[in-house]
Amino acid sequence: MGKRKLMLGNEAIARGLMENGCVMATSYPGTPASEILSSFVSLQKEGSDSRHAQWAVNEKVAFEIAYAGSMTGLRSAVSMKQVGLNVASDPLMSAAYLGVKGGFLVVSADDPGPHSSQTEQDSRLMAMMAKIPVLDPDSPMQAKEMVAMAFELSETFEIPVMLRPTTRVCHARQDILLGDIQPCERKVDFQKDPARWAATPKFRFHLHQELEKKLKALSFYQKTAPIRLNVETTAQKAVIVSGVAAAHTQEIMKDLNIWDVIPLYQVLQPYPLHAEFISHLIDTYDKILVIEETTGVIEMQLADRHSVKGKLTNSVPMVGELLPEIIQKIVCEFAGVYTEKIDLPSEPGIRATLCAGCPHRASFFAIKKAAPKGIYTSDIGCYTLGLNLGAVDTVLCMGAAVSQAAGFYHAYKNEKKRPDIVATIGDSTFFHAGVPALIDAVVQKVRFVLVILDNRTTAMTGNQPTPASGLGAGGESLDSVDIKTLVEGCGVKFCKEGDPYNPEEFIPLVKEAVKYSREHGPAVVISRHPCLIDRLWKDRSEQPYIQVEVDDTCDGCAFCINHFECPALIFNEADENVSIDPILCSGCGVCIHVCPKKSIKEIG
Repeated sequence: MGKRKLMLGNEAIARGLMENGCVMATSYPGTPASEILSSFVSLQKEGSDSRHAQWAVNEKVAFEIAYAGSMTGLRSAVSMKQVGLNVASDPLMSAAYLGVKGGFLVVSADDPGPHSSQTEQDSRLMAMMAKIPVLDPDSPMQAKEMVAMAFELSETFEIPVMLRPTTRVCHARQDILLGDIQPCERKVDFQKDPARWAATPKFRFHLHQELEKKLKALSFYQKTAPIRLNVETTAQKAVIVSGVAAAHTQEIMKDLNIWDVIPLYQVLQPYPLHAEFISHLIDTYDKILVIEETTGVIEMQLADRHSVKGKLTNSVPMVGELLPEIIQKIVCEFAGVYTEKIDLPSEPGIRATLCAGCPHRASFFAIKKAAPKGIYTSDIGCYTLGLNLGAVDTVLCMGAAVSQAAGFYHAYKNEKKRPDIVATIGDSTFFHAGVPALIDAVVQKVRFVLVILDNRTTAMTGNQPTPASGLGAGGESLDSVDIKTLVEGCGVKFCKEGDPYNPEEFIPLVKEAVKYSREHGPAVVISRHPCLIDRLWKDRSEQPYIQVEVDDTCDGCAFCINHFECPALIFNEADENVSIDPILCSGCGVCIHVCPKKSIKEIG
């Protein structure tokens, strides 16, 4: 028997890539997909052959790098979260027409719920729009197995293939049977064919026709056909499942003692749904229940709407994650089985907050001081939590902080009292999508302040390196891009750096930027201080630990609690004062400058 190992779902996917000869793996970090590339790198270090692994500047770039690898005949993969696929949608749509040579796998991890995303969109709809097949795993083990299936499918039909795990697959752990890691033995060979790889609209029409033929053939491909999970019965009802819902439904039907009563089918390839399977369902069953996350992709492809129950008939919730308790209620109603009412788990009551000592908190405090009546646009990252401090008014998508700041300026520019506008964006997000928006703001002479929160890492997704870090996915040394030089290269005339841990200098700096922006145009402040939990930050010894205490002059006004919200500041209801939690305190000392009564002091 082969060796087994307990693995995270994302680790299992990475293992599948390595075992099936993937030579190029690229990504941009985003939960729940972030660990795929980092696990690939860890496995690569254990081997002896050379493979390319890269954190790209954004998902579009990551896609295009990996896709070029497949054009040379190499097996390659790109991974991202579902909203990242939006960024990569342009090359995705075109690559479907052009096709591939080496197997090309697009891993798009969905987040039903959502747990850590702007949307709970269904990547399978993107696969439908792009007209590429998509595989829907129910567990870490099946996700690993589907990597092999996807590469074979991709090379058989010369088409990109999507693997669509969800959060419950990516972050579940399972005992995984390990296979042998395949060596990189393929010859790199790009065959020039401009009519295909650089096709003009006339040739694209032909490629679209060929793509439709591929889709029809894919709907008859037996290796990805739906599977019957239980025994044959004469029942007139059937349940169709895919993804994590398949794993939940199997257990629920066994617990309800209807495992041998109602047929259960698992769809491995939700799109294109197999033609013979559709015919079998419609010809065999009077009533069909489809349980899938998050949109009715399978349901939409079943022709007989009168017999199909699912999201489109409101039999399955359209919004939210399909928890086992929800699926049990749905199955019981469909099967006519009584079950006691199940109370769903309540949502946690503690709101998320920035870490104690997070430099972003100090930056937001300075922004509020400099522009107390401003409009604050922000972006995707840890710093979204600035909304707790009243320093974030809008969060749309990656890079929108800059564009929306411009939009607010244009909306207000003819008003007599134009509000100050301050945008905040992280360093990784700035590289990802902020640069084009900043160039546009310079050209349009938008009067706003952009504060780039430079903590030297991609903190929210696990401290992956940024283009400014000078490090690669495996920790290797690379060239770096200086943010200040880049900002000035965009045409910004006012660009200054400051340390938010030094409020006496940083607050005046932000005020100076606000004053400049009112008359001249874009002003950029780079708020530079490393993330406290970044394992790659090697200069911790240079940061002094400032021990603080709250003296007897504290009158319990709670200004520090309400306007700074550091977890180390504790409000004592009984005594009506504030104290410092020494376990949580990071020793940044910023709170000394926050208290209006000067009741927080340095010890010693």
